[in-house]
Amino acid sequence: MNPTVQWFFDKDTPWQGCFLLLREMALESGLTEELKWGHPCYTLKGKNVFLIHGFKDYCAVLFHKGALLKDAKGLLVRQTANVQSGRQLRFRDVEEIEAHTALIKAYMAEAIANEKAGRNVPMKKTAEFDMPAEFAKAMKQMPELKKAFHALTPGRQRGYLLFFGGAKQSKTREARIEKHVDRILAGKGLND
Repeated sequence: MNPTVQWFFDKDTPWQGCFLLLREMALESGLTEELKWGHPCYTLKGKNVFLIHGFKDYCAVLFHKGALLKDAKGLLVRQTANVQSGRQLRFRDVEEIEAHTALIKAYMAEAIANEKAGRNVPMKKTAEFDMPAEFAKAMKQMPELKKAFHALTPGRQRGYLLFFGGAKQSKTREARIEKHVDRILAGKGLND
C-alpha cells in the first residue's frame, strides 16, 4: 500500500466499496502502487500495467495494454474508437466485482505477463489517421502550414487530426482549423 494513494480510497464516492475490492486484488498482484493522473496506478518496473478509476455510471480497471489481452468473454471495453491500446473492465456495483473476482485476477495476471515479456500493442502510424479534407485543403493553400504540421511530433499531429476530424460538420472543422493555424505555425500541439 502506498500512503500517497490512500486519499483516493478514503474519499466518499459511490464507488468506494468497489475501489477497495479492486485495490485488494491489485495489491495481491505484486505490482507497485503509485498515484498517476489522480488515480491508483499499478506498475511493473516503472511501466504502467493497469489503473483503477471511476465515472458517473461505472468504475473500471483500465489495462494500459488491454488490446493484448485475450478477452475470451468479450468483457473489455474500448473507451472510444481512437483508443489504440487501453481497454477497460467496467463494473456497476460490488456484487458484480465479487462475481468476477477470478476473471479480474486472470486479466491482471495476463497483463503482468505481457509487461514482463515486453509485449507492445502495434500502434497506428500518424499517416494512417484520416486527414480531414478541410485540413488537406488548408495545407494546400498554405505551404507553410503543411511544413509546420509535418515538423510537429507524431503525437501532436495525431492530436490535431483527431480534433479536426472529430467535428461532424464541415463548417465546424473549418472553424477549428482556422482557430489553430497560428498554433501549428508556432510548432505547438493542441494542448501546449
